[in-house]
Amino acid sequence: MLIAYWIVAGLLALLYLVAGANKTLRSQEKLRPMMGWIDTMPMAFVRVIGIVEIFAAIGLIVPPLTGILPSLAFFAAVGLVLVQIAAIVLHVARGEYRQLGFNVVLLALAGVAVWLGTMWL
Repeated sequence: MLIAYWIVAGLLALLYLVAGANKTLRSQEKLRPMMGWIDTMPMAFVRVIGIVEIFAAIGLIVPPLTGILPSLAFFAAVGLVLVQIAAIVLHVARGEYRQLGFNVVLLALAGVAVWLGTMWL
């Protein structure tokens, strides 16, 4: 179970670090081709989403790795489940059904991380 956690958490952390960094550092014009919804949200909110994704990615890895509050990994995974549920709701509301596949995969991986993260509780 421990090896499975590190595989899932590592993959999620990598994906969310990249996604969060993009949302945090790139301009709205550069994000627009990748994220059609970017014009429907204030840019400050997009930046907050990016920061949340970065903190969640760190939370999946650092606490269990250091042994300092490892239960935070479980809560980071729960946060990523909530992020993906919100993303799915947004895409459905906008009629962007082609975007849902990746979100569903990320939701499933985050759900697995929640389940595996229970070992840290």
